[in-house]
Amino acid sequence: MNDTVKIAVCSLLMLAAPLCASGRAADARPMTVMLDWFVNPDHAPIVVALEKGMFEDRGLAVHIVAPSNPNDPPKMVAAGKADVAVSYQHQHHLHVDQGLPLVRIATLVATPLNALVALEDGGVRNLSDLRGKTVGYSIGGFETVLLKVMLSGVGLGLDDIRLVNVNFSLSPSLFAGQTDAVIGAFRNFELNQMAIEGRPGRAFYVEEYGIPPYDELIVVAHRNAIGQRHLRAFVDALEAGVQYVVNHPEESWRAFVKGRKELDDELNRRAWRDTLPRFALRPGALDQNRYLRFAAFLQRQGMIGEAPPLQRWAVELPPVR
Repeated sequence: MNDTVKIAVCSLLMLAAPLCASGRAADARPMTVMLDWFVNPDHAPIVVALEKGMFEDRGLAVHIVAPSNPNDPPKMVAAGKADVAVSYQHQHHLHVDQGLPLVRIATLVATPLNALVALEDGGVRNLSDLRGKTVGYSIGGFETVLLKVMLSGVGLGLDDIRLVNVNFSLSPSLFAGQTDAVIGAFRNFELNQMAIEGRPGRAFYVEEYGIPPYDELIVVAHRNAIGQRHLRAFVDALEAGVQYVVNHPEESWRAFVKGRKELDDELNRRAWRDTLPRFALRPGALDQNRYLRFAAFLQRQGMIGEAPPLQRWAVELPPVR
């Protein structure tokens, strides 16, 4: 998402009270859920589960918080200041490598959303067309690695392009001619925003250009909390929310925007449509080979050292007994 959209929506939501379950039972277990950023369609299963009482049905009094800094939520979980946080798989690997006691317990969005995007009517029709061109990015590190690997598939390197930090102004930099392409664009948001502006984009999906498939959004908890009943109850409610969203998309949309008029616009409607098929239908399930494969990829790229045993950083929670 570009900076203009993020600031506008985030400012509105920061003025609002955090999302909380209503009509809580007196003996419900309070639970703080930190989002990765402001509320948006990526979080639909969580919000719908809240609105439909699915957390409350499982004995949870859920309190959802949108952070002012997207880097904070996993660190707050690691510090014991929140129960769970929405994070990114690649970010989780980095945090574990840094020694944070975090474990992936569920998946929210089960495919990459990241993409390299250019204007559809611009001069980039194939990755090989990027030679000598300017490519914008928002955050170095992972995005730069994605770009490097994608370029290597067509015989190019980072030295063959000009990299510029556009500070989250991804699509505006394309519109203004400051960049020929951008990496880090989310395909469910930037592409829709560009279409709405009448400047459609051309996307190159990272998983089709040498990047192992990964989960874009996951849920992490503190390692010491694994085995506690409230985490299993949360994952079960999340699965119920996903099922409801898939089975009743229109009713789910109404629940999602209820009391949140700032979300009821064309961009979020399109993003809702494009995100729906990307949600994990079995959020608690863990594909061990997939996670190990992506960890090995990050290690080869020099982003992390040797990964610890899988059960220390990604698990499938046991059933509640």
